Amino acid sequence: MSGSLARVAAMVLRYWYLLRGSWSRLFDLMFWPAIMMVLWGFISSFLATNSSWVARASGVLLSAVMLWDILFRGELGYSISFLEEIWSRNLGHLFVSPLRPGELVVALMGISVIRTLIGVVPALVVAIPLFAFNIFDLGPPLIAFFVNLLVTGWALGAMVTALLLLVGMGAENIAWFAIFLLAPIACIYYPVSALPFWLQPVALAFPMAYVFEGMRAALFEHVFRLDLMLAAAGLNVIYLGIGIASFFYAFRRARVTGALFQTGE
Repeated sequence: MSGSLARVAAMVLRYWYLLRGSWSRLFDLMFWPAIMMVLWGFISSFLATNSSWVARASGVLLSAVMLWDILFRGELGYSISFLEEIWSRNLGHLFVSPLRPGELVVALMGISVIRTLIGVVPALVVAIPLFAFNIFDLGPPLIAFFVNLLVTGWALGAMVTALLLLVGMGAENIAWFAIFLLAPIACIYYPVSALPFWLQPVALAFPMAYVFEGMRAALFEHVFRLDLMLAAAGLNVIYLGIGIASFFYAFRRARVTGALFQTGE
């Protein structure tokens, strides 16, 4: 079977032009190695000077992974459900009906809860026989952690959907990596104090850091830090308000420009 290097080169050139012309594709290629390096760099630096930290509380890393998955799935459940309407070119048809933007927002929050529970609950159950770890032993604080992280996911999801309406499918990748962009300052596996001094105020400007600090307090000190949960809740109210307001603004603009019917695969 004969081939032509010229044709192969032409196709490679075609894909290169597609890549070069898309900032989201380029950013996606650079993003994942960089964010993993930063995240695991902070983890390694912290554990190198706190070798006994993990041993102080049984299941601390498992708890962190499980709570992080709630945040991740909360945001993704919201964003992907909206993207499915775009992929099927159904967004414009929805709003020909009596459906209002606020009703869509509430529906996206509802399906986010369902998708999160479907994804997380089996993992929580599997951890009991495999690792003798039951996150439900945290008791009522677990509800506060769950709700705060879920609302944070909604806030991010609302901002992502607003961006999708404003710039179109070029921002599709943001739905996948937006949450990971915040992972290093979410302090999932290490306390806020492990961050560089200049980065600590940035972390404390986001609700996730307070939730994970509260998780560690529950595991290490066996106390429920209400102050941390209230701080997280207050920030969530602000960010959710910003997210919903940005979605309403983007929706009005998309309706005026006709983008509701033009956005799709």
